[in-house]
Amino acid sequence: MPRWPGKILGSAAQHRYRLHPPLAEEAIRSFEQMHGVTLPASYRGFLSAVADGGAGPDYGLLRVAEEVDDEEALHDLRAECLHVGFLATPFPHTSAWPGPGRGGDADYSVAGTLVLGETGCGTFSRLVITGSNVGQVWLDDRSWGGLTPGPDFRDWYTAWLTST
Repeated sequence: MPRWPGKILGSAAQHRYRLHPPLAEEAIRSFEQMHGVTLPASYRGFLSAVADGGAGPDYGLLRVAEEVDDEEALHDLRAECLHVGFLATPFPHTSAWPGPGRGGDADYSVAGTLVLGETGCGTFSRLVITGSNVGQVWLDDRSWGGLTPGPDFRDWYTAWLTST
């Protein structure tokens, strides 16, 4: 599997505005079958028609099945997402959930989400794969802000495109 290279500070320096080739339908179906899920329509469409990761918000988008170097901040988070059963477990949250020290220590569950990439300083973008908010990109800032809901993947990515 491809591996996320060591980071260079700054988002454009990381992805250089390059996209990885889109995935074949067979590869997407294989990922879905392996994890017992159906990927959200907007993300699935992006994977098949636009790209399997690369240029995107902050440090860019990981490939759908990409492993991350063990030296990277998101190594453990990404590895957790790719364990069998993790994505198929319904994401339990329907609204913002506080981080540690703000009453959100218990039940700070991110099961049912796929880490899309790092936003910096220990904060990550997560795509909700299962549960009532399927397709939304949530901000995961365990240290300060907790889990914050965001827009559908297509709107999230489009907002980044129009801001660059």
